[in-house]
Amino acid sequence: MTSFSLPRSLRLCAVLLTLLLPAAARADEGMWLPLLLKQLNEADMQQKGLKLTAEDIYSVNRGSLKDAIVQFGGGCTGEIISNEGLLLTNHHCGYGQIQQHSSVEHDYLTKGYWAMTREQELPNPGLTATFIVRMEDVTAPVLQGIQPGIAEADRERIVQQRSAELAQKAVQGTHYKAFVRPMFGGGEYYLFVTEVFEDIRLVGAPPSSIGKFGGDTDNWMWPRHTGDFSMFRIYAGPDNKPAPYSKDNKPFRPRHSLPISLSGVKPGDFTLVFGFPGRTTEYLTSWGVDETFNVSDPARVKVRDTKLRILDADMKASDKVRIQYAAKYASLANYWKKWIGEMRGLKRLDAVTRKQQQEQQFRQWVQQGDANRKAAYGQILDQLEQQYKLVRPYVVARDYTTEAAMGIEVLAYANALQQLVDLIQAKAPQAELLAAIDKARKGTPGSFRNVNVATDQKVAAALLPLYAEGTPEQLLPDNIKALRKQNTTPEAWQRYVADVYRRSRLTSEASALQVLDELAKGNATALTADPAYQLIAPIVATYRQKVLPTYTQAQDQITLLQRTYIAGLRQWQPQRKFYPDANSTLRVAYGQVAGYQPADGVAYEYYTTLDGIMEKADPTNPDFEVPARLVELYQKKDYGPYAVDGTVPVAFTATNHTTGGNSGSPVINGRGELIGTNFDRNWEGTMSDIMYDPDRVRNITLDVRYMLFVVDKYAGASHLVKEMNLVGGPLSGRANGSLEQQPKKQKVKVKREKTAAAN
Repeated sequence: MTSFSLPRSLRLCAVLLTLLLPAAARADEGMWLPLLLKQLNEADMQQKGLKLTAEDIYSVNRGSLKDAIVQFGGGCTGEIISNEGLLLTNHHCGYGQIQQHSSVEHDYLTKGYWAMTREQELPNPGLTATFIVRMEDVTAPVLQGIQPGIAEADRERIVQQRSAELAQKAVQGTHYKAFVRPMFGGGEYYLFVTEVFEDIRLVGAPPSSIGKFGGDTDNWMWPRHTGDFSMFRIYAGPDNKPAPYSKDNKPFRPRHSLPISLSGVKPGDFTLVFGFPGRTTEYLTSWGVDETFNVSDPARVKVRDTKLRILDADMKASDKVRIQYAAKYASLANYWKKWIGEMRGLKRLDAVTRKQQQEQQFRQWVQQGDANRKAAYGQILDQLEQQYKLVRPYVVARDYTTEAAMGIEVLAYANALQQLVDLIQAKAPQAELLAAIDKARKGTPGSFRNVNVATDQKVAAALLPLYAEGTPEQLLPDNIKALRKQNTTPEAWQRYVADVYRRSRLTSEASALQVLDELAKGNATALTADPAYQLIAPIVATYRQKVLPTYTQAQDQITLLQRTYIAGLRQWQPQRKFYPDANSTLRVAYGQVAGYQPADGVAYEYYTTLDGIMEKADPTNPDFEVPARLVELYQKKDYGPYAVDGTVPVAFTATNHTTGGNSGSPVINGRGELIGTNFDRNWEGTMSDIMYDPDRVRNITLDVRYMLFVVDKYAGASHLVKEMNLVGGPLSGRANGSLEQQPKKQKVKVKREKTAAAN
């Protein structure tokens, strides 16, 4: 099939018309608040194939789909798939926990891990699973009496105080927690009441050759063949409420768990993604998009590209280093590649021009309005342009400080001890100093556990010159200016860094603890005389004194102006359905199963299969190693009930609007059944955090049948499958914990139980 491309001038006209259309006509863009689905989305969702109601998805009076969704840790989503608290998320979301349980002797990253009994399920201190109990629009009490002309810092103080009071009142006398989040740049505010569980245990994870199949080569790409899942279990106290870890805790009994469909998917099928998307900026102006495209993304990609090459080489040379840096490398590489795709997508969409066209139309609307409209919005775009021009060098300095200077782990550790020097120099009470030192002492083993000093030294020698060259001259500390003059070659930087690491006492856990012992005696020079501290301290001081104040002030102004601009956009387009930018709060995205055409003459199917894994298999490339057991099952065609047309489905694409934080989100069909787990976006669609393209934006989902195949046939953990409610296929329903053959498809209804949220 060959694509047909319009001339550029006609494409721009078509784009402009699209921008001015109501959002309902713009495919499947949007991350919607569950509280407002009835009002904004129910009819459209049902037209696309939803068989449920908005109340079935989000309810405070009875069990609903939301009661099976958790925020997993601080940055992913998970879903409950059994009545015994079994939790499904991505392999890359559980990667840190899998790593912490791994060693060279017990390498669960490489070999996988499966708890065959409850006693073998591994605790994970610090890991949480957070349910949303209810949401509430609290805009009126938060903003009551705040005048439009108030300084942004003063406004924020009032907002934070009122938000804290509302949150405290909402959960008084309960075990729940609460917080308030701004929407539309602070034009609206919503209260979220949560239930946070803290005894979360690792149940199972496939080997990295399945869970990370394709590695960084395939990351953000389609076609994709990654079995990106891991399993945990939520444990609760005897009253089924959150409780600290105890061997006496019991598996959590959820208000709702997702039934799992074996029916599969086909093009056009309705899909719903329910999760906690992290951050989007869909309403940026042209100057904001330009800053991302021409300033931030290039700087961050440059630094991470350098660091990743060093880590990759050392990880390949040592199993110990590989395990130490596995989670860090994956995290760094994830957004490095995402930003590259984002730049490509913004360029292809000519995003800055599109935003400029929208702004011109907005200016015309303002000028055609009355005096009130002109007073409210007449200067808003000019003021935004001024602030973006002012802040640009400070954005560059921020990016190089955070990515390059603070990306060196020994320097980051040295900086973390700065507060101890401050306490000593301020002659703080001894008890306060000792408490701070005790906290630092407890955190020190963790700081060094996953650091190889030789590797970090290489990173420092490479990143320091990038920081020196990339940061605007007027925002560089004097020590770096001097070092830049002294070290004019890579070899000179390497010699300088080697000397710092040789003389520093902050390069090993043992000597770092000795420094803390001396600080406890009031000897500040134990740290201030250390060469690592002397290197990082001026960098951080310059950042705090010269960069951060101006950057923060400008960003406060941009926030205020952006809030006003969004309010103007909503007045300008009253028929358009606006959704708030993602901010790690619970959202619903919906769309349909679909392939796409990434380029002229190229068309991608909507699904991949086990056959594709075997086609990609390459024992000489770590990204494409295939475990022997999987090859054996493939050769024998031993697929159990999870096969379709002689193979096992692995992944599929759909048009749902997703972002970071949606990793691990359930992908649910129109009947409320789990059909897969969201784990990525296509590279051509990564700019959707800023601008959505219905033709190319696709979320990538692990087909639930591949997950079941791996758990059941590959791992032999059929006891886990027996916990689940399988519907729509040859294995449907449960009877006393065993699977039964049921040829007829079951219709699944969301449980209609009263919940604590009703109170």
